[in-house]
Amino acid sequence: MIKVHFVGAGPGASDLITLRGKSLLERADVIIYAGSLVNPELLAYAKQACEIYNSAEMTLDEVIDIIQAAVEVGKAVVRLHTGDPSLYGAIREQMDKLSILGISYEICPGVSSFNAAAASLQAEYTLPGITQTVIITRAAGKTPVPECEGIRALASHGATMVLFLSVGLLETVSKDLIAGGYAPDTPAVIVYKASWPEERIVRCSVQTLSKSAIENKITKTALICVGNFLGDTYELSRLYAPDFSTEYRRAKE
Repeated sequence: MIKVHFVGAGPGASDLITLRGKSLLERADVIIYAGSLVNPELLAYAKQACEIYNSAEMTLDEVIDIIQAAVEVGKAVVRLHTGDPSLYGAIREQMDKLSILGISYEICPGVSSFNAAAASLQAEYTLPGITQTVIITRAAGKTPVPECEGIRALASHGATMVLFLSVGLLETVSKDLIAGGYAPDTPAVIVYKASWPEERIVRCSVQTLSKSAIENKITKTALICVGNFLGDTYELSRLYAPDFSTEYRRAKE
């Protein structure tokens, strides 16, 4: 029986966790949560006797030690990560250490904040005639990125771009986006704490990203979305066009 589950907490709102994730929280004997990012309201799903630890105050080895000690006495552990664990969740290093220890685990996916941002914006990242590609990335800061994945290089595609963990680097980000190919007036938006009660949306352009963040005192916990998907021009989907045949519908002449 699997005793360790990496669970995606969702983007913030406590009711945007998956049904499976909620069930695992309710059954957990130990929860280790990313305290700097996970909405504490989610901990209300835990049973009264559950042991709860804030990983923001811990090292990787301390997290693993708690998991190992819990598993050895038969306790069920939830490692609660923000959004979906597969995006900037730092779960690979935890899984590798658990594998070395012979501890099995499973992953419960979650709704990412980039999904919640699109919902709050009432936007579609992939618009016919505009872009069919979404680039999810981050600017190089304390954590470097491969040179070929720099903002300037990725901007050359002109696709929809969603930047995590980059709001404190917007002056450089803006310059790199423009140097890479986005026009200075390309629409952009800063989404602070998507789906949280304190969510804020700041619409701007690529050129005014840094100024907009400063004016609105947004320094962390925000996504940057860039691209013409934020505009009003696009083509209608061919899927629903009357002259388009599908497996379920014959084109009208």
